[in-house]
Amino acid sequence: IWWLDPELTYGNAKPFVFTQGHSVCNRSFFPCFDTPAVKCTYSATVKAPAGIQVLMSATQSTYLEEEGVYQFYMEYPVPAYLVALVAGDLIHADIGPRSRVWAEPCLLPTAISKLSGMVERWLSAAESLYGPYIWGRYDIVFLPPSFPIVAMENPCLTFIISSILESDEFLIIDVIHEVAHSWFGNAVTNATWEEMWLSEGLATYAQRRITTETYGAAFTCLETAFRLDALHRQMKLLGEDNPVSKLQVKLEPGVNPSNLMNLFTYEKGYCFVYYLSQLCGDPRHFDSFLRAYIEKYKFTSVVAQDLLDSFLNFFPELKEQCVESKAGLEFERWLNATGPPLAEPDLSQGSSLTRPVENLFKLWTTEPLDSAAAASSADLTKWRTFQTVLFLDRLLDGSPLPHAVIKKLSECYSSQLDSMNAEIRIRWLQIVVRNDYYPDLYKVRRFLENQMSRMYTIPLYEDLCTGTLKSFALEIFYQTQNQLHPNLRKTIQQILSQGLNPLPAIDTTAVTTDTPAMVLEDKVSEATNGAISLRDVNVSA
Repeated sequence: IWWLDPELTYGNAKPFVFTQGHSVCNRSFFPCFDTPAVKCTYSATVKAPAGIQVLMSATQSTYLEEEGVYQFYMEYPVPAYLVALVAGDLIHADIGPRSRVWAEPCLLPTAISKLSGMVERWLSAAESLYGPYIWGRYDIVFLPPSFPIVAMENPCLTFIISSILESDEFLIIDVIHEVAHSWFGNAVTNATWEEMWLSEGLATYAQRRITTETYGAAFTCLETAFRLDALHRQMKLLGEDNPVSKLQVKLEPGVNPSNLMNLFTYEKGYCFVYYLSQLCGDPRHFDSFLRAYIEKYKFTSVVAQDLLDSFLNFFPELKEQCVESKAGLEFERWLNATGPPLAEPDLSQGSSLTRPVENLFKLWTTEPLDSAAAASSADLTKWRTFQTVLFLDRLLDGSPLPHAVIKKLSECYSSQLDSMNAEIRIRWLQIVVRNDYYPDLYKVRRFLENQMSRMYTIPLYEDLCTGTLKSFALEIFYQTQNQLHPNLRKTIQQILSQGLNPLPAIDTTAVTTDTPAMVLEDKVSEATNGAISLRDVNVSA
């Protein structure tokens, strides 16, 4: 349960509270069987002060104004982690026949402009693929930057961090992913956290089927290429033999299941589901199977064998061909082998969008550098966000770059990137930090002074503390810590405390010279892993 003082909200007017149950946190909210294997309906009565709007992930709600009492009822069985509550200075607007958006008053116009008419389009596309939307309403509430993840698929009421509003393409993908969870994860749920891919892999597959229907195959392939790049980056960091890269990962006693949630859950799971769809020869045949799967198992929890047995029974010709035992691509190997996916999708339909990225990256990283050719070969202001972040991620992977290259990159793109969304800006600033490019350090300070979310602060602090700029990070943190949620503040303190050995302050015009000494909390017993930043594992729930 996250309690926020008014100053941690956008409006700074009223306190705010929200819950985040995934994966085993709702046991601190109410007594429950906190496992996805158990589902039940629920009702709730909530009393709140006047002026505080209360919402829950429920199909029915009433409000007795004279008593200040809200009553909620979820008529369909759900696992404990999908019970959610939020309360604060929230107002709403309808954005479709069965959807409304809730946000703080200062954010509502932006939310309306981004989503009006869009959610119904996505719901209709999903219904055409996977059958009726069974939850009644699909509402969205935008939460303050303290929300610890990007989005959460609470039934009837998706929670999304407000910070994502400025990044249109990420907002589209995140909402569509949560829409897909209405079928995969919420209606049919993984019975054990050791098989989270049953929700996340299938939801990611369904998300991409929806984006293909609504935005075309090229856009879907571009987004997929961006995510698979991140998967291989994580694979390189973790090592191919790491057990967390299995789809059926072993959950040891005392381990929080959320610690097992990574890009393999999403992208390796997606690749397996995509491989199953390719065995059918036509994705529409696989859509038909998934509709039957949902109809058979809705409101229940399943294990991987349920999905795979249903698949082979639905396609008896594939069962006769023993596709589950195909050499090198055995279903059992997909589930239990470490390392990258056994097969990846053909993304050639996205080449019109990915090829310019590959060409530009090659121009900037080929020696000797022809800066004039590189600078004139592409106009980033006309690119899609996913093209730009894919390009910047690859530059990040190649950092540190030669000083002449980073200097020319800054001359060509720094001012353009200043006006782009936060998903783009944070990547450029990470390049600045990893290359110790002092002329642009003031932009790092300015960015961190205006960000309060984990997704846009942790990656930069990790990079600052990995290199030679820890004292710079300490100064920024000292000046901004009061605007951060205590949980985020503690995480950053842990990052700053690893091998603490403050260096002299970097001499930039943005650095103050009278920063008092700062005392950090004691080191926690479990060190923060600075090698894997949130840039590499930035995922929705």
